[in-house]
Amino acid sequence: MVKAGNKPFDGVRVVEVAAWTFVPGAGAIMADLGADVIKIEPPTGDPQRGLMNLLSQSEGGPNPFIEIPNHGKRSVTLDLKSDGGHDLLLRLIETADVFLTSYLPKLRERMRIDVDDLCAVNRRLVYVRGSGWGSAGPKVDVGGYDAAAAWAGGGAMYKLTEPGTESPAMQPAAFYDLQGSSYIAGAVAMALFRRERTGEGGVVDVSLLNAGMWSMSPDIVAAPYTGQLFRADRKNAGNPIASFYRTSDDRWISLVCLQSDRFWPELCGLMGRPELADDARYVDQVARYKNRRACVAELDAIFAAKTLDEWRQILAGFSGVWSAAQSFTELHEDEQVAANHYLSDVTRGDGSSFRLVAPPYQFDGEPTSSGRAAPELGQHTEEVLLELGMEWNEVTTHRESGALG
Repeated sequence: MVKAGNKPFDGVRVVEVAAWTFVPGAGAIMADLGADVIKIEPPTGDPQRGLMNLLSQSEGGPNPFIEIPNHGKRSVTLDLKSDGGHDLLLRLIETADVFLTSYLPKLRERMRIDVDDLCAVNRRLVYVRGSGWGSAGPKVDVGGYDAAAAWAGGGAMYKLTEPGTESPAMQPAAFYDLQGSSYIAGAVAMALFRRERTGEGGVVDVSLLNAGMWSMSPDIVAAPYTGQLFRADRKNAGNPIASFYRTSDDRWISLVCLQSDRFWPELCGLMGRPELADDARYVDQVARYKNRRACVAELDAIFAAKTLDEWRQILAGFSGVWSAAQSFTELHEDEQVAANHYLSDVTRGDGSSFRLVAPPYQFDGEPTSSGRAAPELGQHTEEVLLELGMEWNEVTTHRESGALG
């Protein structure tokens, strides 16, 4: 049994030259799991520091687009275009286990931070490239945010947009960026495991296009054979108790009773309509499928007669799977979320605190959270350089030369 408190990435050093959320999010996950993640920023900072968005403008609240992908890290400013800044990066790479980047190939080449450049000074380095469209093909040098490369490019937007609609289905903020971050963190763990076996580092590629396609796999795999797109039609659900129903206060309940014959009689009793269990139109899954529109209409009327809170009480003991469609505010008060520590408190330098969602991993029953906010731009520059064995006069010289920005 592993001793509690030992985190999977304890002792791992990560150097990150990346921007926005997709790749930096992986660094944040690794920091939560014990890694020392050093975020190298240009003197102007990660461009996301200046991003204006409806979710980042709350008075007194955190900027989610800085805190989520960057909490728990140390920030070092280096001008990698200068020889001095580049030399300092190489000194850091000598001490690193993992290098994360979201920079495009031509920029990596120009800045001398491509695979051969860095692996020449550290052959055990795990070099990780996060891209929009992949590491080959005509778009290899084209940038790609998740709304383009994953949501639109990977098929989700097409799947979820009704024909003829005035507005397409909109991706939630950073939806595929954060899924992709988790994929990168998992791939890094695999690469480090391989390194323990072989002694060699290697190159890891994760793209947003691939992440988007992975999430749409059933539709993509079936497409050459079905020749059509299957869009969900709630009123024509093949299994009426694997669908969604509106309550009297305009909230929604999701029923996911895949073994419908097992749960149908119990549900009918809880709904106060036990006679429906023996109704010839709905008596088993075959009958409910044949009469699915009528069955859905019956359930629509039943669920529309009570509020969500009333249904929560009625369904509290139901042995089938169901959930209310929860708001983001409700998640802050959810007992299940609290019991599993899925939201954790993070304290900023000024003493104020806010809550972050924990990465979707736990080890040995321990909550996963660093408890540390995102760093200020360049906050740890001197600290990290002194750890490399430099004297203060050396650090001063580098700052005066412009290598530190």
